[in-house]
Amino acid sequence: MTHMFVKQDVRTKLFTFQPSQCIMGRLDGKVIVMSAAAQGIGRAAAIAFAKEGAQVTATDINGEKLKELESYSGIKTKVVDVSKREQVEALAKEMDHIDVLFNVAGFVHHGSILDCEEKDWDFTMNLNVRSMYLMIKAFLPKMLARKSGNIINMASVASSIKGVPNRCVYSTSKAAVIGLTKSVAADFIDQGIRCNCVCPGTVDTPSLRDRIQARPDPEQALKDFLARQKTGRMCTAEEVAHLCVYLASDESAYVTGTEHIIDGGWRL
Repeated sequence: MTHMFVKQDVRTKLFTFQPSQCIMGRLDGKVIVMSAAAQGIGRAAAIAFAKEGAQVTATDINGEKLKELESYSGIKTKVVDVSKREQVEALAKEMDHIDVLFNVAGFVHHGSILDCEEKDWDFTMNLNVRSMYLMIKAFLPKMLARKSGNIINMASVASSIKGVPNRCVYSTSKAAVIGLTKSVAADFIDQGIRCNCVCPGTVDTPSLRDRIQARPDPEQALKDFLARQKTGRMCTAEEVAHLCVYLASDESAYVTGTEHIIDGGWRL
């Protein structure tokens, strides 16, 4: 029990507070909309947001996996393909207001430019970049109407930050995400809008495991991934989620137009 003395009407009164009654989440009252929430970084972030008091609308195309999030208080789910303009606009119309937009959806193509067919290029750029364009364009007007908003985009160290073998179109798309982030931040900074991006290195997610299993020699592929980690291990989705909570919170109120690298020193 904590005691506090307060001067009132020239008399000193003793008030008592229960610490548990004073605890607030870092995201209390914030309305967050996010994509790719069914697994990996998106799932970890949705749970972390909700645990900090946010009201989260978690979207994904994987409805079965998405439903698993409904057991968490503060999370509601909706199947949305964020590469489809009509679905994105329909989602935006359902929201009275939004505090934070978190764009996570993306795809990792393996190969150099010679391994990248036109269909691979188009699919990657459509999902990794155009989906963010659609989401921001749909939700930004709601933020501008309130002169307050926070956009977080998922980029990568494999981008304009670091050249990575066999990540040609993926790195190109993530470099575009960094450019998109800075452009939005610069255009709307004086209207109460912040925009930042998260740039992870190698994160141990179901997506990564699937890509490892798809290689001709999965055991060697895993060894290769681990060998390039200067810390001796891969990042966890939960570690990235901690950074996302900071960016979604008012603790980062003076932060905009920046890349936030979380790669265990891989770029060094």
